[in-house]
Amino acid sequence: MRQRIITAVVALIIFIPLLIAGGVWLELAAAVLGVIGLSEFYIMQKRIIVSPDFVISAVAVVALVLPKHLLNWLPNSISQMDVFFLLTVILLVYTVLSKNRTNFDEISVNTLATLYVGMGFHALASVRNNAGLDTLFFFLLVVWMTDSGAYIFGRKLGKHKLWPAISPNKTWEGSICGTLLAVVVAVIYVQFFPQLYSIPAMIGLALLFSVIGQLGDLVESAYKRYYGVKDSGKILPGHGGILDRFDSLLLVLPLLHFFGFF
Repeated sequence: MRQRIITAVVALIIFIPLLIAGGVWLELAAAVLGVIGLSEFYIMQKRIIVSPDFVISAVAVVALVLPKHLLNWLPNSISQMDVFFLLTVILLVYTVLSKNRTNFDEISVNTLATLYVGMGFHALASVRNNAGLDTLFFFLLVVWMTDSGAYIFGRKLGKHKLWPAISPNKTWEGSICGTLLAVVVAVIYVQFFPQLYSIPAMIGLALLFSVIGQLGDLVESAYKRYYGVKDSGKILPGHGGILDRFDSLLLVLPLLHFFGFF
């Protein structure tokens, strides 16, 4: 527990100023987090990070995370998704050049992982830089309160397993209490920091994204169980890896685009 607290404090000391600063600093930090997240997929698969396919995939992650204005060397007619597609084609060609030492299945995981972490961390910076710090904190609090409430109340009240085949420790009681806590905190927050939509609409979004955040957590539990690992990485002592800390946000933040937040 002591190690978890120390790591959390150090991480917040680094992370919060980056969120406050926003702009290019957060965009670059998001790109670094995306590459680390990709590397954790390689580690879970017991694949070599120092490899051509990892470098190509890492470039694809950076191309997805960074906004177009930081990629001003690209012609105006070429988007980040165009770069992503081109690099995916190069990965497919690499399966031929490597004589299937890097195979189609591995490239498929690369592509999905690149989209997953690339779009997730792109959204982190985009919400901050387009919707504002108060909006980003609104959804961060929704996710954090859901996680905290589910953990605390699940331990005290949990009796009915939520999805034992994927995550045996999660319970319906913890899930519901976590969502209720997130909604209560959201109600208080919007009184002081008005958001894009009306208060009832924002409360509805808090409820929706609390559920989506828990699905993001279960998604990570599913692929960790598939790869037979407890944590996605070890970069955060006591907490696991970057994917362990951002699992909910990697689903929540990109979906905010569909609600006009960025």
